[in-house]
Amino acid sequence: MGEMATPHLQIRPGNPDFLDLPWDRPVSSWDHHRLVEMPTGIHRHPVVFVAYEEGVFVIKELPRPLASAEYHLFRALEERTTRSAEPVGLVDRVWHDPQSEQSGAVITRYVDHSFPYRHLVSGPGFGPRRGQLLDAVAGLLVELHLAGCFWGDCSLSNLLYRYDAEAIEAVMVDGETSRLRDRLSNGQRAEDLEIMKSNLAGEMADIAAMNGVEIDRADFELGRDVEARYLSLWVELNEELVITRDESYRIRERISRLNELGFSVDDVYLDPVDGGNLVRMNIEVGGRTFHSERLRQQTGIDASENQARVILSDLAYFLAKHGSTTASGKSVGTFKWLTTSFEPIVARIGAEREGDPVQGYCDFLHHRFLLAQRRRQDMPNQEALEDWIAVGMPGFELGEPAVESIA
Repeated sequence: MGEMATPHLQIRPGNPDFLDLPWDRPVSSWDHHRLVEMPTGIHRHPVVFVAYEEGVFVIKELPRPLASAEYHLFRALEERTTRSAEPVGLVDRVWHDPQSEQSGAVITRYVDHSFPYRHLVSGPGFGPRRGQLLDAVAGLLVELHLAGCFWGDCSLSNLLYRYDAEAIEAVMVDGETSRLRDRLSNGQRAEDLEIMKSNLAGEMADIAAMNGVEIDRADFELGRDVEARYLSLWVELNEELVITRDESYRIRERISRLNELGFSVDDVYLDPVDGGNLVRMNIEVGGRTFHSERLRQQTGIDASENQARVILSDLAYFLAKHGSTTASGKSVGTFKWLTTSFEPIVARIGAEREGDPVQGYCDFLHHRFLLAQRRRQDMPNQEALEDWIAVGMPGFELGEPAVESIA
């Protein structure tokens, strides 16, 4: 095939060039030293994983127009959400017909510490993990719709999942059917929800069949329950309030409530009504990154939203305990917390077990809290850490809330 064996590659800076891969052959036939096995879901297109010094990457082979659409969608979503695949490159095999499966490919960074939905299956459904799954899928759909993204194919298979403190986070990894708008209409959102319910019903039927369960025991309510949580969250995020001019505290309360849910606030719109005696308040909600952005700004630590909330509480407790109240004192105290608490414990966790060390730190904080509750006294980190390791480094029990501000 000569020179045509090398495709056109559009690669973002800071990533490998991928030129050493056998692009002259379909990915399903590759036999290459960079191929690795990673947890994954069901794909309608061929998918392989390749490892480089820079990390593990996902290569999905699909027709050139679909590949281009998905790559540019993920590029656009980066500015609106952190819960979609990180696009790395676009591949154009110019010697193939553009509509053929082998004509294009999208390269994304593998979602670290993630797993497919089948890892959460318990019997004919999701058992004790069901509530976590409902919140994860509903929350992601709300975030995408706020960003103007019509998914068009929301399903459990098109997501990857990872533990996020006491919760589960869902990440969109398949966007070839998606379209980005400035704003979605109510009809577009309703259509996306109908597609989601239909897809989830089919997947729940598959799960029941896989487990040898009668079809009438399949969890066909899952999609409807996701929709119910979606609608409840959507109303809360988009509620319009009419207040008097002297009720500015309600603006602060509203912003605080949205921040508690993890959503940042971009703008607050105040419009006079009733001749100026009343004010209509609308809030433009940003991504679900309030705590993760705060943690990154204060400490440089990258964590998912619920992990960040738990870790920020630990930092706040540390600062209060050591009397760090001034700006300079908090800066020094944060550095001390990083070097004496977070970093050494995360290093120990990494040496003791595989997986996400930041999630491990959240698990440790939870155990420290439970010990303090049982013993009715403050627990030193080292003593709590040794006890946690001795009992098998447990995580959150299902249904337990995340612990905050207590050691």
